[in-house]
Amino acid sequence: MIYRNILKHYYTYEEFRTDTKALLKQVETQKPDGIVAISRGGLTLGHCIAEGLDLRDVQTIRTELYDDTTKRDAIKLFGECKFGEHKKVLVLDDISDSGETLKFVMEYLQKNFEHIEFISATLFYKHTSKYEPTFWIKEAKMWIDFFWEADYRAE
Repeated sequence: MIYRNILKHYYTYEEFRTDTKALLKQVETQKPDGIVAISRGGLTLGHCIAEGLDLRDVQTIRTELYDDTTKRDAIKLFGECKFGEHKKVLVLDDISDSGETLKFVMEYLQKNFEHIEFISATLFYKHTSKYEPTFWIKEAKMWIDFFWEADYRAE
């Protein structure tokens, strides 16, 4: 599909369900104590992985790097996390595209919570990304138009 002169792949719910189950099998071996879902892309994935791992501690950090398909000059971070006695926390996002957002969040968390091991997971990873998640399912070769974006976009 071509949208605003960018080649895109429409990522269906069925693909998401299959890929999330595959990701779940990978991350469950790590036995995380909690989840940080990067808003907004990681929220749907975060909810589903939390259900699969039976984890109730799901927190969010919101970042802004893109306006639609246009990249900003700098990342903005909103929110804070409280982990208590956690030993290992899983950080989730939908894609490590440029890698800047995930790298920024991981560095922020590791700097501010030195006693916690942070691992990361995404559905998609681009090999040109500045940050490779601990776990990922598919290589992104074009813009991914996730069903939660495309199906609910205002017309």
